Amino acid sequence: MSTTAVVPLTTQDADALVAAAHRAAESAGVTVSVTVRDAGGHLLAFRRDDRAVLISGETSTRKAYTALQLNAPTAGLVDAVQPGGLFHTLPTALDRPLLFIAGGVPVHRDGRLIGAIAVGGGAPEQDHGIATTAVQALV
Repeated sequence: MSTTAVVPLTTQDADALVAAAHRAAESAGVTVSVTVRDAGGHLLAFRRDDRAVLISGETSTRKAYTALQLNAPTAGLVDAVQPGGLFHTLPTALDRPLLFIAGGVPVHRDGRLIGAIAVGGGAPEQDHGIATTAVQALV
């Protein structure tokens, strides 16, 4: 059985994701922070608009980690973490709660997980839309 090598998420990819997310945010009229992590969870790119709320940076960083860790868009996890939800008592490797708020999206290449992007600063639906738009622009 042969395996095809998948090109990992590069810093150029990360820069392109951040740029696409910021263009989408500007079009939506919101100021955001954007975080991109590679498949190993390492920070590849980060950008915070000077007008964005300070905590938006930490929020986007944690959303990216969550999307990467669970290999799922965080928008689909919102109900799961409500009281009585599937992940309500999910322990975390960080020994602190993860932010299961829409806006984190895993990035795949050739069907394999290569990283994640997350946006923080707008409404959850806006953050999710901006992150999704950025991923689509990378493909």
